Amino acid sequence: MDTISEMMSSHAVSVDYASLPVDGVHEAKRRILDSMGCALAGYGSPVSRIARMMALTSQSAQPARILGEGAGTVAPDLAAFANTVMVRVLDCNDAFVSAAGGHPSDMFPAVLAGAEVANRSGKELLAALILAYDIYGWFAEVCPIRDRGWDQGIFVALGSACAVGQLLGLSRQQLAHAISLAAVSGIPLGQTRVGELSMWKGCATAAAVRHGVFSALLAEHGMEGPASPFEGRFGLFEQVTGPLKLSALSPASQATRRKICDTSIKYFPAQIHTQAGAAMALELRSEFDLADVVAIRLETYEVAVRNAAGEPEKWDPKTSETADHSLPYVVAVALTDGALTPGSFSAERIADPGLRPVMRKVEVCESSEFTRDYPGTQGARMEIRLRSGRSLSAETTHPKGHFKNPLTDRELAAKFRGLTEGILAPERQEELLTCIWDFDKLDDLSPLFAAARLG
Repeated sequence: MDTISEMMSSHAVSVDYASLPVDGVHEAKRRILDSMGCALAGYGSPVSRIARMMALTSQSAQPARILGEGAGTVAPDLAAFANTVMVRVLDCNDAFVSAAGGHPSDMFPAVLAGAEVANRSGKELLAALILAYDIYGWFAEVCPIRDRGWDQGIFVALGSACAVGQLLGLSRQQLAHAISLAAVSGIPLGQTRVGELSMWKGCATAAAVRHGVFSALLAEHGMEGPASPFEGRFGLFEQVTGPLKLSALSPASQATRRKICDTSIKYFPAQIHTQAGAAMALELRSEFDLADVVAIRLETYEVAVRNAAGEPEKWDPKTSETADHSLPYVVAVALTDGALTPGSFSAERIADPGLRPVMRKVEVCESSEFTRDYPGTQGARMEIRLRSGRSLSAETTHPKGHFKNPLTDRELAAKFRGLTEGILAPERQEELLTCIWDFDKLDDLSPLFAAARLG
């Protein structure tokens, strides 16, 4: 195997719960809590129903469960697919603000399925989840893959394959083959996230998760992959990412701080690049009457301008997937409603003609200062001009939820309760919260699935 495969597989077999830092374990529990809230809130969406119907057509001698479904068991790769769709569909789960960006908690359902198949404990799942974040983060922080036309699912598949392979107890050589299989046949196009966004936006990384689980299961049964998936003549570096120096993969370079600690938990159910705009709009909202607004100017970093305001579709969104990636829409609906919730992205709310005049008052432009400092900061500045000539302004470099301005445990629990209100009874919410905060005490995962059962 090539150097990168060897480094990744060596790291994967070295990770165990006893060696993990306390802050990493706590952050892993927080990501599980956030993922569970997002998944249960997304359970009823049309795209989640499609994913569950597909999964429920399968059977397996190594079954896994779908969140919310109770005792039903399906093929582990399809269970991971369906669960990831539910985690992802509201665009409310965590994000890695980096060269590549993306949502590493998309991998939680892969780890969940792998732990079920291997009958692992809560401690073992936590260790595998932290491993998945390590793999994802090492690649995503050095490779601006979107700029090359590819999608973040490449890194999701690699992290999922490593974590599931570790849970299955694969040898270092088997893990290297799982990584190779995930790398050479898991290259998704970036077209998923441009223009008018479709239902597939919430499914693309779910497909990558499924591929990572499948790759690990193939390796468990003896399947071998190409020897040089990264460094070969037609490998990932040559064909997709360009040359990468992944020095962080060297055992001598690995710090005690894990990549999971460098990811951000979103405060609002919208793209990470819209979080600052939403927060500032809500901060200023109480100080004026919306009818008095003349203009709204938002300065931010180039990636946010390009991704959330750089296409015509972002200025007149037709789908929820496009609206939650639109700075003009997010700012307009936050100013109009005084809140930003999953309901802000319903078909009826998006189609409301009353929002378009507010959106037309929004100007989004690049600040060279904020571009220079990104991704170290997520800078944004908002100025609202009123008919009276008065101006109101707000500025941030680390919007609420950024790992340098994180949600407290109390705020995260409040987000979970808000997402699952009307879906889980209050006593079931508290049962699930207790289960997750005590996750390292679980001998198996049955209490998690029991507490998350709907109906």
